Amino acid sequence: MLVDDQALLRTGFRMVLQAQPDMEVVAEAGDGAEALDALRTTAVDVVLMDVRMPKLDGVEATRRICAGTSASPGAADPGHTSGGDGPRVLILTTFDLDEYAFAALKAGASGFMLKDVPPEELLAAIRAVHSGDAVVAPSTTRRLLDRFAPMLPSAAEPESAGLRRLTEREREVLLLVAQGLSNGEIAVQLVLSEATVKTHVGRILTKLELRDRVQAVVFAYETGLVRPGGFT
Repeated sequence: MLVDDQALLRTGFRMVLQAQPDMEVVAEAGDGAEALDALRTTAVDVVLMDVRMPKLDGVEATRRICAGTSASPGAADPGHTSGGDGPRVLILTTFDLDEYAFAALKAGASGFMLKDVPPEELLAAIRAVHSGDAVVAPSTTRRLLDRFAPMLPSAAEPESAGLRRLTEREREVLLLVAQGLSNGEIAVQLVLSEATVKTHVGRILTKLELRDRVQAVVFAYETGLVRPGGFT
């Protein structure tokens, strides 16, 4: 589903997507409220969501979608680790390091792309999101989090219950995920196989009830495991 208040922009995205044999645009909406209405009757796997829209912005619409309050009927489940079987949200924003993009990531979006992204990158991002992956580099998410550090908890806050559920090894892996390392890079640093790291990441997401690696980075900052501007 395409959600943007600019009809011309939706037309351009639709032309690109409809030309793909494995993609179909099944719905469009001009704001978040229309998107939520459409999701009640239309099966959708991925939502391309603008953030700055009238009536209901993309951040609040994303929050409701990811919370399952407007689940899409019959949407395919690509093996999500957690967070329900609703559609995944890919945020489209005009400006990098946009506070709206930050808020959307916290709300549960699987990532964000700039609106001037090359078509091939947009298509790859949609396929990645559908498969259950996040499409924002963790390093980009970290820049967002560092910029909006005042919105994060203070160092004086007690350790979260979520962190206490993790083993020492899982904490190590989460910290490295938050630093932007890939599974392969984590495997080298911890002297583990990449398959073992992948298993650890999956367990972390399950225990913390997170959707993907982007949400894991946000969690690491929010709980104080990682401090803005550096690492603990």
